[in-house]
Amino acid sequence: MRAGSMIIPKKSLGQNFLHDDNIARNIVQSLALQSGDHVIEIGPGKGALTKLLVQKTPNLLAIELDTRAVGFLQETFGNSLELLQSDVLAVSLSRLAEQRSARFKVVGNIPYYITSDILFWLLDQHEAVLEATLMVQLEVAQRFVAGPRTKEYGILSIFSKHYTEPRLLFKVSRNSFYPVPNVDSAVVRLVFKRELPVCDDLLFRNIVRATFGKRRKTLRNGLKYMGFTDDQLRSTGFDLTRRAEELSPQDYVALSLDLQQFKEQVTLAFS
Repeated sequence: MRAGSMIIPKKSLGQNFLHDDNIARNIVQSLALQSGDHVIEIGPGKGALTKLLVQKTPNLLAIELDTRAVGFLQETFGNSLELLQSDVLAVSLSRLAEQRSARFKVVGNIPYYITSDILFWLLDQHEAVLEATLMVQLEVAQRFVAGPRTKEYGILSIFSKHYTEPRLLFKVSRNSFYPVPNVDSAVVRLVFKRELPVCDDLLFRNIVRATFGKRRKTLRNGLKYMGFTDDQLRSTGFDLTRRAEELSPQDYVALSLDLQQFKEQVTLAFS
């Protein structure tokens, strides 16, 4: 019996192993890999994607936390796979990109409970990433691509569209995984922008989070919570009686630019 069959999924690690070979092939084919591409796979687990990726590129780095999976992957792929045992959130993509003089294509079946953490890990190091193709919970995938004035639209929508061009590629049945999760999944592609809209990034993030934190209240409520005064808010060209879900990512950039002159006078709670 191969070691891989002995790996019992750990709930604490959010493990739901992909066992549908057709889905794995579709994901890898969607990457349109060239031999010179540098690829990072997040959480390869039992290697459903890995076994296809190693055939497509010699520049594959897999990041896996689970000691059992690391042993199995080493046994299975040997020197054809560069393997890093680590919590992915502790890995510096920027440092790896500098070492390799390359930007990465990132791919992975993401544990649901750290999807947001991984997204912001990618966004914080956006200069090191070409694109990310991620298997996530369907509901989260829909948030990535949602537009203003929809129930799915929120912080993830704003940030994914500010830093990337997001696209939902295809849905994946829950029956494609073991153990079977309680929800369906989807594969999303985030193509990272080479040039971002010019604004203060920290202020932009804080304004988005503060106003969506007061989602059912007006923009004015969220901005006053940050410490902006009525006089400062009157200096903007925005109707601040609107609500957060009415503004596009471009609107948030413009609002950040309007308020940038007052940055030093307010509380920035989110890094």
